[in-house]
Amino acid sequence: MNSFSNTYWMSPVYQQTVLIVLGAIFLGGLVNFVFRKKNQYSMVAWASMKSWLLMAPIMFAIMGLGSPAPTILLTLLAIYGAKVFFQIMGMFHKTAFVHICYAGITGLGVASYYDNLNLYNIMPMVVLAMSCLVPLLTRTYKNMIQYISLTLLAFIFLGWSFLHLGLILNFENGIYQVMYLIILTEFCDNTNFAISGYFRGAKFMPELNSRRTTLSTFVSVILTLALAYGMRHLLPDKGDQYWLASGIIAAAVGLVGDLVMSVVRKDAGVKTVGPFIIGRGDFLQRMDRLIFVAPLYYFVMLALR
Repeated sequence: MNSFSNTYWMSPVYQQTVLIVLGAIFLGGLVNFVFRKKNQYSMVAWASMKSWLLMAPIMFAIMGLGSPAPTILLTLLAIYGAKVFFQIMGMFHKTAFVHICYAGITGLGVASYYDNLNLYNIMPMVVLAMSCLVPLLTRTYKNMIQYISLTLLAFIFLGWSFLHLGLILNFENGIYQVMYLIILTEFCDNTNFAISGYFRGAKFMPELNSRRTTLSTFVSVILTLALAYGMRHLLPDKGDQYWLASGIIAAAVGLVGDLVMSVVRKDAGVKTVGPFIIGRGDFLQRMDRLIFVAPLYYFVMLALR
């Protein structure tokens, strides 16, 4: 385990990565600033890029601290994501279930920090058991099956799945692999959105997203694979199987995560919940891809190792 005094900021690889990413964001922001009034897509793209100019340095500053700072950050993000999920599903007022979910996510954070897989994988059963006790202790039975199910769904998606990023931190050069995944998933999402605004064509599942096109989806996947290759130095092994698997997972599986959460929103009849600094959508829309990407990447990397 690292300590706060042993920061990643001392690593030339970390410094180089930060400079490259922030430089790309700055250049992208400059281009978007010039064309921000061209059309609606340009305005939205500028709002998103402007927010990343603020958020990216903060994220890198915290991730650059020694352990346990990155794990704490990921745990807090998971808890906030669960909060947004409960707001979307209209059960944020059910405080007992909400607090059980938060407590379970906190337990996952502790388990991932100590790399305790037994505790990590038993937490879903603990959350389910505690949720089942709520109607018995409160003697309230109406809609309890629905509340228990949604609590477990929030915990699995925003906690157990997402916090596989915390388990990845325990890999060799784990902090760089987490950064790698975050960069790839955000790049794929933003390039898909940007390309769809300038190149028209057949829509890709328009009932879930009216902007994304088949062409923009295909091109964003190809560009993400190219970026995965270009940043493969962040992986413990530069072999083709590592960067190629990472790029495919970040692009294709990330898209599945985006679509699944769109189904949840459509079923709930809620598009976004409150503003978020990233500028495009709420907080959950910024992490929905990682919900599916993180666990699959974790197990694929274990298999490749």
